[in-house]
Amino acid sequence: MSDILFVCVHNAGRSQMAKALFNREAQRRGLPYRAGSAGTEPSHGVHAVVALAMLELGLDISREQPKLITNDMVQAARKVITMGCQVDADKCPAVFIKGVIDWGLPDPKDLPLSEVRAIRNTIQRRVEELLADLAKSLL
Repeated sequence: MSDILFVCVHNAGRSQMAKALFNREAQRRGLPYRAGSAGTEPSHGVHAVVALAMLELGLDISREQPKLITNDMVQAARKVITMGCQVDADKCPAVFIKGVIDWGLPDPKDLPLSEVRAIRNTIQRRVEELLADLAKSLL
């Protein structure tokens, strides 16, 4: 079970970055939360440029296996966050689930490393904000 479920179409970029950043930062802060990730049309693996951008932060996600989203995953999560489903709603129907938050990020597939870094940095900032909000609920 994941407290937070990050979703993108292929589960090979944005949602994988968000999951890894969230889990590392939650552990660093001593928070009891865990994230998972999934996609509506999972790829065969994480995008190489995404893995490289994450390795720059000391996170090796190159061996992560994209997963197909299930109803059980959605129901078990406290929050479902999509990574850009407003843009690609026909392939990412999770955007229509009540209470889903969409971060509206571009797909890093086939982008140069400099643009993937910018997406990664945005995800990192949003993850930190999310964890700060979750930490308040523990008080």
